Amino acid sequence: MLYVDYPAKDQPLRLTQYSNFTLRMLQLIALRAPAVVTVDDVARAHRISKAHLVKVAAELSRRGYIDSIRGRHGGMRLARPADDITVGEIVRWTEAPLELVECFNPDTNTCALLGACHLSRGLQRALRAFLSVLDDLTIADIALNRDALLARLGGTMPAEAPDHVTPMPQATAAR
Repeated sequence: MLYVDYPAKDQPLRLTQYSNFTLRMLQLIALRAPAVVTVDDVARAHRISKAHLVKVAAELSRRGYIDSIRGRHGGMRLARPADDITVGEIVRWTEAPLELVECFNPDTNTCALLGACHLSRGLQRALRAFLSVLDDLTIADIALNRDALLARLGGTMPAEAPDHVTPMPQATAAR
C-alpha cells in the first residue's frame, strides 16, 4: 500500500520498499539484457538484502514479468519486452490496494462525507493523474540511459548465458 501514514512535514509521500525493489530489479534486468541477471547481482548493485529480493523475484516470475533460468549460468531475464511493461502496472500491484484515504474503500469506509466530499474527489483525480504518468513510463524508459546507470551501479556486464539453459517453472509464491 502506498505509504500515507502521516509522514512528518519534511518526509514525502513514498512508494513502499517492495515497489522500489521490484522496479530496481526490473530496471537492472533491462539494463543488462540480453544477459541474465541473478538476485545476487541486484543485491550487490543496489546494496539490498538478498532475502528481500528473493521474494520480489518469485512474484515477478509468478506474474510473468521475468523468466527464471536454472543452472550454472542461470538467473533472470525479462519475459516481455521492456517497452511493454509500464511502471504504472507494476505500482498498481505492488501498492495494492491504492487507497490514499479511508473513503476510497467502500467496504471499510466510516466517513459520513462519502459522495459529498470534494477532498475525496480531488484525491481520486490526483491518484488517477499519478498513475497516468506512470502508465506512460516503461521499464525501457527507466533503462534508457544504460551506460550512465551501469556506471553508477559499478557496471560490468555479466557474461551472457548460453542459449541451452532451460527456464524454471514460474514460482507459485504469493506476495
